[in-house]
Amino acid sequence: MGQRSIAGRDDEAWASEYLPERELDRLRSDIESDRVERKSSASDRSNLRRNICALANDLPGHGLPGVIFIGVEDDGSCANATINDQLLTQLAGMKDDGNIIPIPSPIVQKHVLSGCRRDCR
Repeated sequence: MGQRSIAGRDDEAWASEYLPERELDRLRSDIESDRVERKSSASDRSNLRRNICALANDLPGHGLPGVIFIGVEDDGSCANATINDQLLTQLAGMKDDGNIIPIPSPIVQKHVLSGCRRDCR
C-alpha cells in the first residue's frame, strides 16, 4: 500500500487504470506467466518475497504490473483461503521489512472475481 507517484497519480489510481476488474479476472484465469503468480495461501512468506522481487524486476520489460493472486489454485479456481485485514497488513508490510532490496512498491487490494474472494498484490 505504498504511495509512489506515477505521472502525478497515486498507486491506487494507477492500479485501477492498468488492472481493472476485467483484466484481473482475465489474468486469474489465464496461465501463469512472468506477470502472474497464483498462491493457494500466503503461508510461505519467503516464496512470496521471491515472487514480489521477480515481478518488481520486470525483466521482460513489459512496463505493466505483475500480480500475485493469494487464495487462488494453480488452475485459477478458488482456494477458499482466509483473507482478513491482518493478512493484508502483513502482505503490505513485506515491502519494507528489510527482506526485499531494493524496496518494491506493491499495492495490496482485496477483490472478488467471478464470485470468489481473491486478493491481489
